[in-house]
Amino acid sequence: MPGKVWLESQGPVARVRLSHPGKLNAMSRAMWRELRATFLRLQDDPAVRCVVVQGEGGAFCAGGDISEYADFRFDEASLRDFHEQDVWGALQAMLDCDVPLLAGIAGACMGAGMEIASCCDIRIAADDASFGAPIARLGFPMAPREAELVARAAGEGTARQMLLEAAVLDAAEMKARGFLQHLAPPADLPARCNALAARIASLAPQAARLNKRTLRALRERHDPERAGAAAAELAAAYRYAPAAEHREGVAAFLDKRKPQF
Repeated sequence: MPGKVWLESQGPVARVRLSHPGKLNAMSRAMWRELRATFLRLQDDPAVRCVVVQGEGGAFCAGGDISEYADFRFDEASLRDFHEQDVWGALQAMLDCDVPLLAGIAGACMGAGMEIASCCDIRIAADDASFGAPIARLGFPMAPREAELVARAAGEGTARQMLLEAAVLDAAEMKARGFLQHLAPPADLPARCNALAARIASLAPQAARLNKRTLRALRERHDPERAGAAAAELAAAYRYAPAAEHREGVAAFLDKRKPQF
């Protein structure tokens, strides 16, 4: 069966599900394009307060769909187009999404799975999940922007170990290194994801979006291509002052009641 990226909405929580039966949710070229379209849609949906990204079945994402590689990997122009348009287009759409992203990671999280998880704000994994990018076994390196993304999220030492040793690390080690924020027994992972998503969705949605924009601007202010937009975002850091959500949060604290966001 062909791979598919599914979008499901349940009130303020949306779920993005990677599905590629029989291939541990390996990303096909079409799936990368679908992932980009999905996150462009989510960015424009004011009702969504949290997005859960997960794989179907017992895996998160085992990497790329290698069965497609002979179609484009052996020509420089087509290889560049794949990484810079299809793959990075999807990853950039995730990075640009102002809604909090929660990765719920079960089973294999390899290569493309590491890249997708690296775009998420909070990562929770089953304690038997595994992580790596052993593409050296396939004879090629990680694309530059993808390598930078993984190194930033997982740490440069971890990225080097995955790429140069083809190391596969377990969930406990990845939590100790700071890539994961939460662990759960495999059977408890869905419930823990639901609870975390509900907690995030109950908090101030405008504040969450502004926090993500600020953190993105701080990261991008030295990027020549994005420095102007980043500077403008930081200059407008206090624009929320008169917002209803701001007033409600402070008023609820003073009134000793739960805020209604």
